[in-house]
Amino acid sequence: MKLLPAVAAMALIVVASNVLVQFLYGQWLTWGAFTYPLAFLVTDLTNRLHGPAAARRVVMAGFGAGLVCSVIGTQIIGPEGPLVTGRIALASATAFLGAQMLDVTLFDRLRGGRWWRAPLVSSLVGSALDTALFFSIAFSALLPFGDVAWANGTVPLLGRGPDAPLWVSLAVADWGVKLALAVIALVPFRMTVGRLSGRPVERL
Repeated sequence: MKLLPAVAAMALIVVASNVLVQFLYGQWLTWGAFTYPLAFLVTDLTNRLHGPAAARRVVMAGFGAGLVCSVIGTQIIGPEGPLVTGRIALASATAFLGAQMLDVTLFDRLRGGRWWRAPLVSSLVGSALDTALFFSIAFSALLPFGDVAWANGTVPLLGRGPDAPLWVSLAVADWGVKLALAVIALVPFRMTVGRLSGRPVERL
């Protein structure tokens, strides 16, 4: 029962992100880019308060919620086909599980240092892996399945840099948001752990 709030929060974040990823914010981002990084905050809070084994259970709950969303999405047909393709579902599941489990491991190894080091480093590294796995599996032309020609059209990077496939711009923008939110999330992390643990933050 002690993990129920974390499980519920993780499931809500994953479900919301799976829905919001379908809607664009500007030219290079989806709304899901702003909600998904909160999964790292939930994982890190659980790890700090209950340990790595509990954090892994919460991650698996989120993974299950993501699979359910992906299965439902593949059965809903929109004007251009299924809302979620098999390739997107594979990319999402692989990236989530790999990045979150890496986050748990890194956080646990760094938990003895300054209070901010474990959540910041684990979230930054986990976010980098998540972005690399998701966008390369979902859109790279190197994988010979799925219709991803639209994502491989050449455009200036983020509209300004050297020419690169469109999906690279999407990945860079997504990673930038994750980096910013990893830093911002230190505030609720510090406040929540301090309040729930009853210890001075400097001794976390």
